[in-house]
Amino acid sequence: MGVSGGLDSTLALLVTVRAFDSLNIDRKNIIAVTMPCFGTTDRTYNNAVNFANSLGVTLKEVNIKAAVNQHFADIEHDPNVYDVTYENSQARERTQILMDVANKSGGLVIGTGDMSELALGWATYNGDHMSMYGVNASVPKTLVRHLVKWAAATEQDAATRATLLDIIDTPVSPELLPADKEGKIAQKTEDLVGPYELHDFFLYNFLRAGYGPAKILLLAEQAFDGSYDRAAILRWLTVFVRRFFTQQFKRSAMPDGPKVGSVTLSPRGDWRMPSDASAAAWLREVEEL
Repeated sequence: MGVSGGLDSTLALLVTVRAFDSLNIDRKNIIAVTMPCFGTTDRTYNNAVNFANSLGVTLKEVNIKAAVNQHFADIEHDPNVYDVTYENSQARERTQILMDVANKSGGLVIGTGDMSELALGWATYNGDHMSMYGVNASVPKTLVRHLVKWAAATEQDAATRATLLDIIDTPVSPELLPADKEGKIAQKTEDLVGPYELHDFFLYNFLRAGYGPAKILLLAEQAFDGSYDRAAILRWLTVFVRRFFTQQFKRSAMPDGPKVGSVTLSPRGDWRMPSDASAAAWLREVEEL
């Protein structure tokens, strides 16, 4: 599996380690691959390396800068243009490496993407969207954070606990754009698609209860009173509705994963939706609000 020093890959690694322990399989059979590139910061790189080493898994490092630059040359893309091609080329290069390492070792690629990312389509199609088994597929981002916090609280080793706490405090980011001048994360997911605590609230009420925008807005105004005003909630609710409908094609092609809790977005489980479903009726209701 790919390890980035972020929440999702941390939880996926914790789950995989526990599975191996319960089956009495040597943790060295877990191959954690760190693949630094243009946006990787020292903070996330060190956390990924330290955490993998603390768990006693096999750690491999594959720097993908040269490979991605070669790909840019092959497709005639200017590496100074930080567009979707620049970002997605990195994600797909990482997936290629993971798939081939899995083939070489006779293993499976364990996916790290979570349910919130599936809902918003915040994943590169055939990049980090793809694996052989996605362990976090029905775990929303807010729950991922809580689970990693629980792991930190129950961890006996002080160094490992410190690493987990730092991972929790790290801004959520795909790290596909270069870091800022101070070497810190410049690309922050929640600045781009909105707060995950709101999106997970929308998703829960949409998926579990089948509520429409008006009911979801009413509930959100009460639940987040003092944190987000009506305008902010409406802004991100619009983003949620638009992205949820337009990104179904990724969910239609998602890999298998476990059902954690009572709902899942897997087309082989709870969620049936055509990829060309229109969000028009929902967006009209949001606009009227």
